[in-house]
Amino acid sequence: MRKFLLLVLPFAVSAAEVPTSPYAPLAYLAGSCWQGALPGGKDVDTHCFSWVYGGKFLRDQHTVHGAGHEDYLGESLYFWDTLAQKLRYLYIENAGGSSVGTVETSGDTLVFPDSSHQEGGHTQVYRSRWQRSDTDAYDVITELKHEDVWVPWLSAHMRKVAGKH
Repeated sequence: MRKFLLLVLPFAVSAAEVPTSPYAPLAYLAGSCWQGALPGGKDVDTHCFSWVYGGKFLRDQHTVHGAGHEDYLGESLYFWDTLAQKLRYLYIENAGGSSVGTVETSGDTLVFPDSSHQEGGHTQVYRSRWQRSDTDAYDVITELKHEDVWVPWLSAHMRKVAGKH
């Protein structure tokens, strides 16, 4: 019996003692592609999420495809900032723009607080929310700051379209 207890006791840990991954709020996105029509229905945005370096980072590669323009390409790399104890991201895109921001959670919602996108000497402040609507979908709402007022910019219903990327 004593040998049995020695084998079992190391595994008898309460759920509160098991550390939660800082990526847990994003984990449902990983290994899948998600697609949604942008306002006006002419462009389709596709995001494909994959783990990088054994799950130490999460990559989001996205493409906005539509008639009458070249594809718009962007990539986010999500990382855990150990000093700030926050989930952060670096976003870069093919037009040369970039932004760095944080990701927070509120229930089933990923909240991207105010951040600045910089491109070609211009800066645009934006914020976004990704509300999970079921196991295979989430809704995106992004707003831009114009002077001191937040205005709607982009919304999309994203659905899972592929199992692996």
